[in-house]
Amino acid sequence: MKRFLLILLVQLTTVFSLFGQETIVKGSVNDAITNQPILEVIISIQDSGLSSKTDAFGQFLFDKNVPLGEQMLKIEKLNYATKYYPIIVSQGKTIDIQDMTLTFKTINKTDVFVISISDDELNSEADGLTSNISGLLQSSKDAFLSAAAYDFSATFFRPRGLGSANGKVLINGLELNKQNTGRPQWSNWGGINDLQRNQEFSMGISANDYSFGDLAGTNNIVMRASKYRKGGRLSLASANRSYQGRMMLSYSSGLMENNWAYSVLVSRRFGNEGYVDGTLYDANSFTASAEKQINEKHSLNFMAIYAQNRRGKGTALTDEVFNLKGRQYNPFWGNQNGKVRNSRIRKSEEPIVMLNHFWKVTEKALINTNIGYQFGSSGNTRVDNGGTRLVTFQGQDSYLGGARNTDPTYYQNLPSYYLNVEGGPTAYNFEQAYIAEEAFQADGQFNWDALYTANVDAANQGYNAIYAIQEDRIDDKQLMANILFDTELNNNIRVNAAINYRKLISENFAVLSDMLGGTGYLDVDFFSDETTESIDGTLTTAQSDVRNPNRIVNQGERYKYNYIINANVVSAFVQSVFKYNKIDFYLAGNVSQTGYQREGLFENGYFVGNSFGKSEKVQFINIGVKAGATYKISGLHVLDFNGVYMTKAPNIRNTFANSRQSNMLIDDVDSEIIASLDASYIFRSPIVKARLTGFYSTIQEGTETGFYYSEGVGNNLVQEAITGIDTQRFGAELGIEAQVTPTIKLKGAASVGQYTYNNNPNITFYSQEFGVGRAVFGDGTTNLKNVHISGGPERAFQLGFEYRDPDYWNIGVTANQFSNAYVDTSALKRSAAFVTDPELYTNTQFQDGTAGGNLYVLDGGQINNVNPDVAKQLLQQEQFDAYMLVNIIGGKSWRIGDYFAGFFATINNVFNQEYKSGGFEQSRRVDYRSQLTEQTNTGGPVFGNRYFFGNGTTYYLNIYVRF
Repeated sequence: MKRFLLILLVQLTTVFSLFGQETIVKGSVNDAITNQPILEVIISIQDSGLSSKTDAFGQFLFDKNVPLGEQMLKIEKLNYATKYYPIIVSQGKTIDIQDMTLTFKTINKTDVFVISISDDELNSEADGLTSNISGLLQSSKDAFLSAAAYDFSATFFRPRGLGSANGKVLINGLELNKQNTGRPQWSNWGGINDLQRNQEFSMGISANDYSFGDLAGTNNIVMRASKYRKGGRLSLASANRSYQGRMMLSYSSGLMENNWAYSVLVSRRFGNEGYVDGTLYDANSFTASAEKQINEKHSLNFMAIYAQNRRGKGTALTDEVFNLKGRQYNPFWGNQNGKVRNSRIRKSEEPIVMLNHFWKVTEKALINTNIGYQFGSSGNTRVDNGGTRLVTFQGQDSYLGGARNTDPTYYQNLPSYYLNVEGGPTAYNFEQAYIAEEAFQADGQFNWDALYTANVDAANQGYNAIYAIQEDRIDDKQLMANILFDTELNNNIRVNAAINYRKLISENFAVLSDMLGGTGYLDVDFFSDETTESIDGTLTTAQSDVRNPNRIVNQGERYKYNYIINANVVSAFVQSVFKYNKIDFYLAGNVSQTGYQREGLFENGYFVGNSFGKSEKVQFINIGVKAGATYKISGLHVLDFNGVYMTKAPNIRNTFANSRQSNMLIDDVDSEIIASLDASYIFRSPIVKARLTGFYSTIQEGTETGFYYSEGVGNNLVQEAITGIDTQRFGAELGIEAQVTPTIKLKGAASVGQYTYNNNPNITFYSQEFGVGRAVFGDGTTNLKNVHISGGPERAFQLGFEYRDPDYWNIGVTANQFSNAYVDTSALKRSAAFVTDPELYTNTQFQDGTAGGNLYVLDGGQINNVNPDVAKQLLQQEQFDAYMLVNIIGGKSWRIGDYFAGFFATINNVFNQEYKSGGFEQSRRVDYRSQLTEQTNTGGPVFGNRYFFGNGTTYYLNIYVRF
């Protein structure tokens, strides 16, 4: 009996214990765009009859009669896309699923490409966004695009082989891509992450409410005060990437009783250097937005952004320099009075102001009118070592001075220079190379003291400065305006239309920003080799401005070049979107007119009569048509198709030849002709989401320009213009994620493509030596067909997982494999210059050209005894080695009353992998004989390929409080 009673007591205790432990399912739901809690979301456990609604904090709770085992949560709210979450319920246990998200329904296929920005993504701040496409992708939670924006972007990876100039970035509906380069300049709104969470992204050429778009997609950043939830956020960050620290504070009022709303943000990013030595970072940002809802139909929003940015630059390195100094080496900095000073500083300070009017004409029609103005300056500094003094003897001018290149990696400072000896190096040459190597390894940094000493000594003798800091400045003033129209004709048809206008006045000039202890700088070209002079004895070609010859420039004054670019763009587009049960499709058209004109403020001595005053106006008329369709096979399976044919005006940089000195236009420049197709299969279930896409695009009549010094073009500083470029890009991309348990998600991504030149385009050279003429080698083409377009790896693969614990912490790991990346090739080396003897240029032929000047055919004589097999090897495009990068991300959050606090951290390149993320061939010596000497030099090539090396192990830590 005692034993029976004891067993009964134990059993009863167990039963009561089980009853005492509640079975609970709880969690929260946030808006996928704003990351803010959503009120009155209906949460139900399927087939159980249980349902609940979220409170003001987005929280919900099931604590009675909760069914056990595998269950499915259904999350739904009017105007939001319904979601399903699988859970496993155990007796007496609590399941806590925080921060589930719902996406507001729109017609832009957001069921396929969900717009959602997490704290992790926004605060990671990939600062190289001006050079790759990841900035356009940061608003998408598509598995592949998320991988491309964050894990892949460190390697210059470009989805579908497209750069940032192939995408559009808008703020409040106004386009902000720079007209000079076609690329968005992300530093203009950097550091204001917390007020840029509301973003609307259209992938590729798919339908977009605000713009016709471009191949790489369209991203509209919505900065309306009424769209921000009431509350504030303070965050502190530490990193060893672009900057070392960041502070950010923001507050939004929400829509108040008086129908006003406002948002403000201030931030600072700073650091003595990033991962690369000597790359200082100094940035301050402020933004404010205020909106007044006048009545139910009209609302007015004002927004302003001020983002000042100053940062030290690094550079690409040759293998020789890398082997001697490592990937963190930067030759641009040196010590001055015990402090690190970088000679190459990039500055930008271009405020943006906008006024936006929203008119709700009817319940189904909206007119949005926007006007914006951007002004300010951006600039890059460098050392000018061409300082001289004027000497007049018997009425004839001459210039004395100038100095050697101050770059520590200048080829004459490196060991390879001393071993590049005809017939092979001697013992003496090896000794000199050893001395150079020891000196470079011991120091190898910029010598500021030497510059100041030289200038002070010159000043004491009454001479002009030899060295100065030159800043290449662009001061832009741009007016932007548009009218957007949106209406629903019925439940199935929606129409968008827009008229856009942009007017740019861009002042371009060099300013003497630091005299370095000198007393005046003579504004002439020391390298002018003119042997005759004008009537008064002045050497004409040496003058930056013949209207002010032999001018002495002081600090803060303009010199060398000074001109204005006027640009106007008018465009209009209309789009119709049709939505039905089984199929959605859209049709869109676009027309635009782009006009450019240069106005010279200096009359350059090499281009007298063709540099001062206004150039001819150049105009481009462009059109575009696109269409797409989404076929919904079922709730799980979707097919998506897009196609476009469009023409696109060249940017300003690719329109003018040698714009710093003359009014000349590049010969044969034309609008690009673009055609593209893509097709996707999309699978969506409560557990698995996947997208597989195939794509093909061609860009014809493209133009690329570059500036460099070349021994192969008569020892000249030249502008290279490659015109009539045809390229093709095709491949496939895959993104997949699987919520295998309520807490564990597996994910993968892959991109396999081939991006190549599809023809042998024209290559032309412009230089002060050719005046208003131009020069070509041979037939004027370059053999680029089938050469790979540089721009990151063509193949990228990712595998990873995320774990989100019910106790509000998470961790994720990804492994990323990259291959098939190629160096940017020298087009000059693949022209007839390769087999032309540079010593025979005295036999240069010339004939009348069609561009207002002479056409110089540089065919002085061919190099004999060219071995075809050796030549093929010398011209082989370099392919980089494959590599793998492992990244880790994790964090935790707490709720303390009405406050939220948390942190997250990322570690990139965990195993400190060394890799080349990009690079280019130099074009200084390109002929067969020089290339053969370069490749067989005992110390390695003197002018070898230059490479960008990826960062080693880096971290980012962010701590935040929301209130």
